[in-house]
Amino acid sequence: MTAAQADLAPTRSDIAEKLGDLRLDRPQVEDGAALWRIARDSKTLDLNSSYSYLLWCRDFADTSVVARDSGGDPVGFISGYLRPDRPDTLLIWQVAVDAAQRGRGLAAAMLDSLSASVAKESESGLSTLETTITPGNTASERLFASYAERHGASVETEVLFDAGLFPDGGGHDPEVLYRIGPLSF
Repeated sequence: MTAAQADLAPTRSDIAEKLGDLRLDRPQVEDGAALWRIARDSKTLDLNSSYSYLLWCRDFADTSVVARDSGGDPVGFISGYLRPDRPDTLLIWQVAVDAAQRGRGLAAAMLDSLSASVAKESESGLSTLETTITPGNTASERLFASYAERHGASVETEVLFDAGLFPDGGGHDPEVLYRIGPLSF
């Protein structure tokens, strides 16, 4: 990590300040229904089956994060996984924050915390973060551009899945792959 990266890297106190009364935690199976509701209520994410959120909380808890309010209820989450063919690459699947919690930097705090945790716990480390974003999703574009800037990494983009690949008759925009790296922690 360069001195500039170290200056931009969030500290635990930076994250705690952004979170206030919220805390970050590993998702539990019992959180699956709440994560499904948060994704549904976002009105921007592709909503997966409720079953998939339960499985995600069970099988990918180590590469995902949930934000909890003071009562322990989920108010935001990030789901992700390490790519099997690139175990040093964390793919972020979904980022969602409850409407009442938006605008306070929660998504950025979750993303910073999750990537630092994965970098520390992964045998391969973490050199690259990937996500897909549909064109026009400016909130996600800003989130990941600011993440790259904070971590002194470059961003490469390319269309990963063209709209024609989706089976729902052209009802899906293309998914643009954002590859952020190299990362160092």
